[in-house]
Amino acid sequence: MQEEKCCVVSSDKPLDENYWNQQYMANATGWDLGEVAPATKEYIDALPSKDIHILIPGCGNAHEAVYLLKQGFTNVTVIDIAPVLVNKLKQKFSGAKGITIIHGDFFTHSKKYDLIFEQTFFCALPPFMRQQYVFQMHFLLKTGGILAGLLFDRDFEVGPPFGGSQPEYENLFRGSFIFRQFSECQNSIEKRFGSELFVEFEKKEEHTAQLFAISGISCGNCSTTITEKILRLDGVGNCSISTNFKELLLVSKQKIPLEALKHLLSYDKEYQIELIK
Repeated sequence: MQEEKCCVVSSDKPLDENYWNQQYMANATGWDLGEVAPATKEYIDALPSKDIHILIPGCGNAHEAVYLLKQGFTNVTVIDIAPVLVNKLKQKFSGAKGITIIHGDFFTHSKKYDLIFEQTFFCALPPFMRQQYVFQMHFLLKTGGILAGLLFDRDFEVGPPFGGSQPEYENLFRGSFIFRQFSECQNSIEKRFGSELFVEFEKKEEHTAQLFAISGISCGNCSTTITEKILRLDGVGNCSISTNFKELLLVSKQKIPLEALKHLLSYDKEYQIELIK
């Protein structure tokens, strides 16, 4: 049985296209179950429409896409950053209808979807990218759109994969999504039993998400102080700062003007903030 980790040969390098190419070339895919996770399969089987637009980001070997096509789904898109993998997928799905295969960066993707599946993509990203992840998921989902799948409910000594906990995820996703399902997965495979959460998050349409670049923060206490100040602004549903203190995710009923945030942070001349998107 393969371990739940990637190849350590490149673990000190950026988790970019080159890194993931090396993982697939070395067959260092310990995260790959070789099949659709039982909870995801059960969820797919209960979907009422075969024509919804579905995205699988960081799709890997795309077992979910294979199953979706077999069940008659007609609008499945998979995206991955590793060209070696994407070329294999194009051969694997050659002639298949109902699937679009994209070599690209999920964070620059712009098409809208009814449903996005999460399967070992979130945990493959460095934790400092989690604010970007929430923003992009909210952006890509249509009105009433759903983010569904599995998140690790455990920590790892090294990553990827990178773990987390339910309270951590609640703090990250609240405001942006309505939690329709968010509990311990009851039908995980044996080696992951007790260490997964099944989530079904519905896009919270009445809130808008903004992503900012922030600088000058030097510690967790400073980060906490800033988020607490922003959370007190009228209409703010959530605010979180990345683990590297470089990005701020703000969720609110109406967009908060950049100048208002600059004024709020003006008590310390080191703090600078600019809108990313």
